[in-house]
Amino acid sequence: MPQDTNARSRAGSAPKPPARPDVTPAELDTALNALKSYDYGSSRAALTPIDNAVVACLGDARARRTLEKRLAGLLKTDIPPVAKEYLCRKLILIGSADSVPALRALLADKNVSHLARSALEHNPRPEAVRALRESLPKLSGPQRTGVVASLGMRRDSASISALAALLNDSDPQTAGAAAEALGNIGTVKASKALLEFQPRAPDAIFPIVADARLACAERLASAGNRARALVIYEALASPLQPEHVRRAARRGLSNLTGKK
Repeated sequence: MPQDTNARSRAGSAPKPPARPDVTPAELDTALNALKSYDYGSSRAALTPIDNAVVACLGDARARRTLEKRLAGLLKTDIPPVAKEYLCRKLILIGSADSVPALRALLADKNVSHLARSALEHNPRPEAVRALRESLPKLSGPQRTGVVASLGMRRDSASISALAALLNDSDPQTAGAAAEALGNIGTVKASKALLEFQPRAPDAIFPIVADARLACAERLASAGNRARALVIYEALASPLQPEHVRRAARRGLSNLTGKK
């Protein structure tokens, strides 16, 4: 049988992955030094060697760790906030336990806390989520609310007690964020905290708590805990709940029981 030359040609012409950019030590040093004066209006081109170094180190553990330490070290210096934001974005890509202390120190800094928190949230190391958790009592305002959201995104079950306490916070944004985080965590313990709180939830966050309980039911059902999910769905189908929650709860019950 004749070979399919067209198929062979197509296979042979498959695009090769792009080569990793080469960055000389001198180029990297110059770019890192540029961060000392990097601010609004500065040329972004001056930082290109750092971008290239991040790409180049992704397949090289030693180079990645060396670069991470250098970037984290600069976060501890008196460089402009815009430069620190840039470094945090790079550490989202290559961060490990080595950069956690420098990022944690920025969580209370209103200028860069959002990106420092994001870098910790995306960092898979347990040290990163522990830094978020342990910073919670030391923060306030938007910085605390942001960390609450990150703990929810990390589904950090060790934070449930602290988040449950924040449900009673006088700031509706903080209390609402705590409810959403508990919904994202979605464990039995998280669902119990929301169940106990909802009857006394202020009107401003009552719908948020209901939505969070619904999220818990969905996560529990996905995890195979049908019995607990059914209990939550049945409670949320009550006339006391917002209409959209009742509809979702009835849909959840139908999916689990097969009853229309």
